[in-house]
Amino acid sequence: MTRAALGKLLLLVAGLVLGGLLLREIGAAPGTEWVDRYVRDQGLLGETLFVLAGAAATAAGMPRQAVAFLGGYAFGAALGLALALLATLLGCAGVFFWARAVGQGWVERRLAGRFGPRLRPMVGLLRENAFGATLALRLFPVGSNLALNLLAGMAGVAAAPFLLASALGYLPQTLVFALLGKGVRVDGAWQMALSAALLAGSIGLGLWLMRRHRAGRTVEAGEAAPR
Repeated sequence: MTRAALGKLLLLVAGLVLGGLLLREIGAAPGTEWVDRYVRDQGLLGETLFVLAGAAATAAGMPRQAVAFLGGYAFGAALGLALALLATLLGCAGVFFWARAVGQGWVERRLAGRFGPRLRPMVGLLRENAFGATLALRLFPVGSNLALNLLAGMAGVAAAPFLLASALGYLPQTLVFALLGKGVRVDGAWQMALSAALLAGSIGLGLWLMRRHRAGRTVEAGEAAPR
């Protein structure tokens, strides 16, 4: 990983703490008004609405960290983690199966065309070891959740290992941002501090996996290559 990329990761950790403190001071955060009105204290109806809305939002490209933050804000760390993880996984599965149904021919054409040298290594890794490659990429501290869902679906990757590895890979940052959301709502400085520490730990794990797994090294090589 380049020094610039590492610097961005460190800024992300610092921004997590500073952003949480700022949101706590101003008493508001993006999306919390909607959550206060339609989700919080609404029982099963609110939980169902949150999961469906979160799944649709992540399927459309909304950062999954935002869904986790709002889950923690609405339901607390434990239930917020569970519901945000479910919403994110549903959004992932929806995009994956949609891409599988309509896009496999697109991948094959691109592999044979000018995008082949860039796509072929990643597609090959996903097809060869769907679980290991997906887990490494989900824990990797950079990358697009939506892009990986689309590519895996269009590449015909096996669904079960892809979705299981996605759930495991989503877990660390979902916990981090659910804790942050709860900390903002209840003025919990320790939750925000713990979320920053866990984020640093998940970044470290992602970097370790990147060095050990070919999927991470492929991403790193792609970032360093001329565009």
